[in-house]
Amino acid sequence: MRKWLFSFLVISSALICRAQDAADQRSHNDLLQWYSSVAQAYDLSKSSGKPIFAFFTGSDWCGWCHKLQRDVFAKPAFVEWADKNVVLLELDFPRKKTLTPELAQQNNQLQQVFRVGAFPTIWMFCLDKDEAAKKMNISALGSLGYPPSVELGKEEVSFLTNANRILASCKKSNQP
Repeated sequence: MRKWLFSFLVISSALICRAQDAADQRSHNDLLQWYSSVAQAYDLSKSSGKPIFAFFTGSDWCGWCHKLQRDVFAKPAFVEWADKNVVLLELDFPRKKTLTPELAQQNNQLQQVFRVGAFPTIWMFCLDKDEAAKKMNISALGSLGYPPSVELGKEEVSFLTNANRILASCKKSNQP
C-alpha cells in the first residue's frame, strides 16, 4: 500500500509541475502575436520598420518545433526581444489539420524560396512591394534553427545571441 501511495504522490507531483510549466508557457506564448498571413506581416513590418521573423514549423507533428517553442519562444527574454525587434510569422506545415488552399500555397511558396528542407527553420527577412511587377521582393537577412550544443536551460540565450548577430549585420549593411 505504501508503495502505491508513494508512486501516486510522485506521479501527482510531476503532473502538477508539468501543468504549471504548461501554464507558464501559455501565458508567455499568449504575449506573442504570431501572424499566418504574409500580407499582414508585411503591413506591420512596413509600419514598424521591423523585419519579419518567419518560423517554418510542423505544428502538429514536429517535436523539435515544440522544443524550440518551449525552450526559446516561451521565455520572457524572447517575448521581450520579439516585441522590440521583429514581426512574427508562423508558416505551418501540419499533417493532421488542413490549411486553407491560399495559406498552404503561401507557405509552400516561401518554403521553396528559402529552400527549407527541415523543421524548425527560422528566416529573418524584409519585404518590398514592386508595384509595377506586382510581386514582392525578399531581402533575406539570415536563418536560425534550434540552438545546437548549448547548456541545458540556456537555449534562449544562444538563440537570441545568434538572432541579434543577424540583426546587427543587417543594420551595418544598411548604413551609408
